[in-house]
Amino acid sequence: MNGSTETILSKQEEVDSIDNRVPVNGEKVIDVEKAEEKRELKIWIDKYGSKLISYLVFVVITAYFIWSTCYYLNTEDTNIDVFNSTTCNGYGFLVILYSLYLYGFLYNQLLKPYVLPSLKTAVWQPSVSFLNSIKYGTIIFYISLLIATIAYLAFDTNDNRSRLIPISGLCAFLGLGYIFSSNRSMIPWKTILWGLILQFFFGLLTIRWEVGRNILECIGAKVNILLDYAFEGAAFTYGDFLVHEQAVFAFKALSTIYFISFLVNILYYYGIMQKVIGFLGEVLQWIMGTTICESVNSAANIFLGQSEAPLLLSPYLKDLTDSEIHSVMTSGFATVAGSVMAAYINYGARPQDLITSSIMSAPAALCFSKLMYPETEEVKVKKENIQTVERHYESVLDAASKGVSDAIAMVQGIIASVLSFLAFVYLINGILGWLGELVGFLDTRWSLELMAGKIFVPISFLMGVPWDECESVGTLIGIKTMVNEFVAFAKMKEMLEQGLLSKRTKVIATYAICGFSNPGSIGIMISALSTLIPHKREAVTRLVFRAFFGGALVCFMTACIACALMPEDAV
Repeated sequence: MNGSTETILSKQEEVDSIDNRVPVNGEKVIDVEKAEEKRELKIWIDKYGSKLISYLVFVVITAYFIWSTCYYLNTEDTNIDVFNSTTCNGYGFLVILYSLYLYGFLYNQLLKPYVLPSLKTAVWQPSVSFLNSIKYGTIIFYISLLIATIAYLAFDTNDNRSRLIPISGLCAFLGLGYIFSSNRSMIPWKTILWGLILQFFFGLLTIRWEVGRNILECIGAKVNILLDYAFEGAAFTYGDFLVHEQAVFAFKALSTIYFISFLVNILYYYGIMQKVIGFLGEVLQWIMGTTICESVNSAANIFLGQSEAPLLLSPYLKDLTDSEIHSVMTSGFATVAGSVMAAYINYGARPQDLITSSIMSAPAALCFSKLMYPETEEVKVKKENIQTVERHYESVLDAASKGVSDAIAMVQGIIASVLSFLAFVYLINGILGWLGELVGFLDTRWSLELMAGKIFVPISFLMGVPWDECESVGTLIGIKTMVNEFVAFAKMKEMLEQGLLSKRTKVIATYAICGFSNPGSIGIMISALSTLIPHKREAVTRLVFRAFFGGALVCFMTACIACALMPEDAV
């Protein structure tokens, strides 16, 4: 016993001597207490640092909002009409931004961790159980919803019954999806119905409702202002002659991609983009009953391209079922990346139409994907064991620089694709024109545009395009499908200058061609997913053309709903 006590005392004395002695010949003495304090401080910072920063940012933003409010009340008339006039560019716009920020802050700090779980247990689950207990309750609900929709359309189109034509087109496109379905007995009709309901609901909010249209017009105006900053940077780099006077595509339209990619990566660095995408994905999953991976990917496609969106879930892609892979690809083909919208705007498309199209196509892509390729396997990746992948950057400057580097490759790819495909189209048109001349077609030269215009005339008519403009819109759809959407939007600009498209038809055409369903995107999709999930390459190549077909039809469905809901004063 005494021996062990002496041993313990001698070890303690040894530690004390180490702590108190002076280093000799550069020898380092470890301070155990200070090392432990540093470790505990690091743990505390990792645990509470981000929350502390978010609270500090909240205090600063709220203080500025209060300051601005006091200034407004002291200097401006408090009449409601005066306030309404500032909702897009003054104090009213600040109120809207602060309200969105406040909701996001409260959602992350209070609603999501504490309130919503309690409401789900106490209110939502009992309500769902009660509704499910009612005999034929679900059928009654959907029939009531259908009757209400029919009644609304009958009343709303009273002044122009031709707006009902695209409803027949919507039914026709859904019928095609059912005909080409891989397993009709496994179609999840609840998912299909809720996808259509969401698409219709988003259309009501952003197209039919005047307030929603005003909001989108305001957002579109802000997008144009944002792009003007990019144009100024491009003019400084390339000169006013190329950017402002000649408006050369590569120097003006594509220059905005550098700036947008720069900003998006900064949003990623601060976690803003991940939270927005995650929230939208959870909403889609909750309403439609789709899996978390395909829901998050569909939400990401509203902002990101077909090859960037799957990167958010890259660790989980290896466990996706064939149906989920099909959904990922369909969503990619049915939407466009936010970074390239600027180029379409430069060709005459309205920002609000492009934004609305991407929002409406997100649930529609999930709906149509499950119609064409229903789930037949066991889903391995659940909501409980998934989180979006964080992009690791050394600093915000590193994130911004990486965004610009990524944009370089994107711009080079767009330039190469547009140049090559346009040259190929001109080659084919030259050959077709020569063949036509040999059989007497001198005035009307044969061309791809002419053939596409004829082939897609029925589809244009089903989307609600006036008959005398169907060939022009069919030409745009054909160019977008056989070449790409850049060339189609460029052709649309030419048609607008020639007076071949009315304002309403231009909007319908914008919805119809606002998607990545083109031959070049097929190659991009195969290479991107084959790199991320090489063992699933066979499934990717087997399903890609089905997804391509589905993505194109989703764009047509969005155009149908937009046309049915669009009043004359909305164009």
